[in-house]
Amino acid sequence: MSEIVFKPETLEKVKTIIARYPEGKQKSALIPILHIAQKEFGGWLAVPVMDYVATILSIKPIEVYEVASFYTMFNMKPVGKFVLEVCRTGPCMVSGSEKILDHIRTTLNIKDGETTADGLFTLKPAECLGACGYAPMLQLGKFYHENLTIEKVDEILELCRQGSIALD
Repeated sequence: MSEIVFKPETLEKVKTIIARYPEGKQKSALIPILHIAQKEFGGWLAVPVMDYVATILSIKPIEVYEVASFYTMFNMKPVGKFVLEVCRTGPCMVSGSEKILDHIRTTLNIKDGETTADGLFTLKPAECLGACGYAPMLQLGKFYHENLTIEKVDEILELCRQGSIALD
């Protein structure tokens, strides 16, 4: 990994976020800055990246690690271009999310948390994504794909392969 430094325009954005909070409360900016760091430094938060964020916020590195490792929206290891987060809590399970997960595992030949050999897909089972009335569902980037069927999953995977699906 090359030197860990935000691009100048990103650093300005980070400073703007930190300025929203009172002096001594810059830790409040941690989550939005982690999102920015993850996006800018390859889609995951390596230890040197988290250390850099700690330095910017004048907090201890452990404070960054605790937050980054707690929230599933942060990746602690490299991930594929498309992270398939499939809800596996009660309503989704009752509605067939395990069948959806099994299909993705088989189709992509990966286990939970793994990335395909081509670096395209990562499967990440998730706890409640808050769309219980539209179960089963998965999150891909910023978007929810709801009322899933095997056919809908296959269509989503194909759109990803074609590069014609939105992530943000």
